[in-house]
Amino acid sequence: MAAQRGRDLLLKLDQTGSGSFITVAGLRARRIALSAPAVDITSADSTGRWRELLDGAGTRAASISGSGVFRDGTSDVQTRSLFFSGEIRRWQVVVPSFGTLDGPFQITALDYAGQHDGEVTYEMALESAGELTFTAI
Repeated sequence: MAAQRGRDLLLKLDQTGSGSFITVAGLRARRIALSAPAVDITSADSTGRWRELLDGAGTRAASISGSGVFRDGTSDVQTRSLFFSGEIRRWQVVVPSFGTLDGPFQITALDYAGQHDGEVTYEMALESAGELTFTAI
C-alpha cells in the first residue's frame, strides 16, 4: 500500500440517526485502535505446557481519538451535547485505500485547551458501543 495523506482519514457522525453522515469539522489528527484480546484457557493438562487460547471468544472493541479546532459553533455544541448526555450515536471512520468502519460509539473524553495567543483546541475519544461493520474499499 502506498503512503496515504493523514487528512484523508475521516471521522464522520450521523447527526440525526437518518444515515446521513457529515465529517467532523476541524480534526487535524485522528487515530483508530482495534482490539480483540484473547481468552487464555491454559491448564495443567495443556500439551507441553504451551498456552492455549479459546477460538474466537475474545471481546472486540474499537477506540477512536481525534484532536483539532472547531471551525463553527454548531459542531462544538453538538459534540458537547453528545458528551454530556452520554448518547450513543452512529459514527464512521474512513481509512483511505482500506475501508470504512461503521457503528455505534460513545464520546468518552472531551478536552479543551488553548494558549493566550492561539485558537482553542480540543481532543475527544470515542469507544465502540455495539457491533461494528467493516466495508473494504
